[in-house]
Amino acid sequence: MSVLKRAMLYSALALSALTFIYPFLWMAATTLKPPAEVGSLSLIPVHATLDNYRTMLDRAPFGRALLNSIFVASTITASVLVFGSIVAYAMARLRFRGRPLLEAATIVVLLVPGQLTLIPLYTLVVQLGWIDSYAALIVPYVFNATAILMMRQFFLQIPQSLIDSARMDGMGELRILFTIFWPLAKPVLATVAIFTFMGSWNEVLWPLLVVREQSLMTLPQLLTVFALGGGAGSLGVSLASAMVLVVPVVGAYLFLQRYFIESMAGSGVKG
Repeated sequence: MSVLKRAMLYSALALSALTFIYPFLWMAATTLKPPAEVGSLSLIPVHATLDNYRTMLDRAPFGRALLNSIFVASTITASVLVFGSIVAYAMARLRFRGRPLLEAATIVVLLVPGQLTLIPLYTLVVQLGWIDSYAALIVPYVFNATAILMMRQFFLQIPQSLIDSARMDGMGELRILFTIFWPLAKPVLATVAIFTFMGSWNEVLWPLLVVREQSLMTLPQLLTVFALGGGAGSLGVSLASAMVLVVPVVGAYLFLQRYFIESMAGSGVKG
């Protein structure tokens, strides 16, 4: 009876997984189909072709946009990890005047909808002369309140005796952070990296406001302009452009999934 229950459980899980993964597999397969086969639900193209990708690349500079997105998303992710961990370490382990105010301000930032800050932030970017520049795409996102709070909570779990021993050995605060805290905080750092990379990679509204030069457009922005302008022309080309947008995010998740799962399971300091 237990074997039967297990078989039923695995069958239900497999069916659920197929329900989620089939649309993605169909999208990937459709990008390789000629126009005559696009309407088919089959996952295996009869006459596989790369024409949809060639058409996409011919109609817009998606290669440059892809590089722009990689540069912008990677820079934002690295900045959030470095600067966010410094702030989180200070909030968790250092005693200084104004720390409660800093913690309260960090929480308040989470309560303010991002749409309310668009106009003031855009005005500031214009006054700084950053329109049509990488600075406009990167600088507003180098600090992330959610990331700071996540890392702060993890840093509070690290034994104080470990920090005291490092200080007795003559280690400075930054060295303690990057040589002791970072190796222990791989799960939470991976989680922050995944969410930050995905958020910055998929951002469309802000790039549309601050970038008008096509050579500086990110991939989601160019895809939006491409689709709204009728440049796709066919479903296969549209899905090919969407596939180019999805693959880097999936790759980043696969690379960091082990640490991400550890973080979601609530792993702490071991040993």
